[in-house]
Amino acid sequence: MVDMFLERVLVENNWDQDELNTEREITGILENRILMLFFAAADSAKCQEFVPILNDFFKRLKDPAYIEYPKLLALIYISVDQTEEKQEKFLKELHKKTLFLPFEDPYRQELQVMFKITEVPTVVVLRPDCSVLSPNAVQEIRQYGCDCFSTWQESAGLVERSFMLNEEFDNLNLRTATDPVRRLKRKDAEADGGGGDGGAESPW
Repeated sequence: MVDMFLERVLVENNWDQDELNTEREITGILENRILMLFFAAADSAKCQEFVPILNDFFKRLKDPAYIEYPKLLALIYISVDQTEEKQEKFLKELHKKTLFLPFEDPYRQELQVMFKITEVPTVVVLRPDCSVLSPNAVQEIRQYGCDCFSTWQESAGLVERSFMLNEEFDNLNLRTATDPVRRLKRKDAEADGGGGDGGAESPW
């Protein structure tokens, strides 16, 4: 997925519209994530109606106010607007963590062809390796909400960040809890004369 946007400029939909244009920045924000490509246009009534649903879906998976560990998910708006003014107007309605391609970037049209976009809104869902999980997840998001992310995550083989952190914490606790036992056994072995090379190695 990262390769798809290397050598491109991605813009953050925040107040400053910060540009991400280095390999390190692009990799940092897209690597090992499920990617949603949101093809839409400001003039489309269907897109206008879908935006609040998409925003709610995205914030519940990414916003720390709603979830302790934000999901490995990225959202990129691919504008099919006819003017930059319309694109800018539509961006004001999208979540602030949405990324987008500059209006002047012809890659917007290339992506429309690549994914055979024939209607808007369309949400193409990609695995981290850029293979397609869903050619259009609009109805899936409408019907199942955040629950559909679990299906994507399982299909993509992504490990929960919270699980990884908990596993590391549990291992640390286990080491901390058994350290005094290991030290006591080591002292007992040395007192019995087993601390030299000829003694049996402790299983701890």
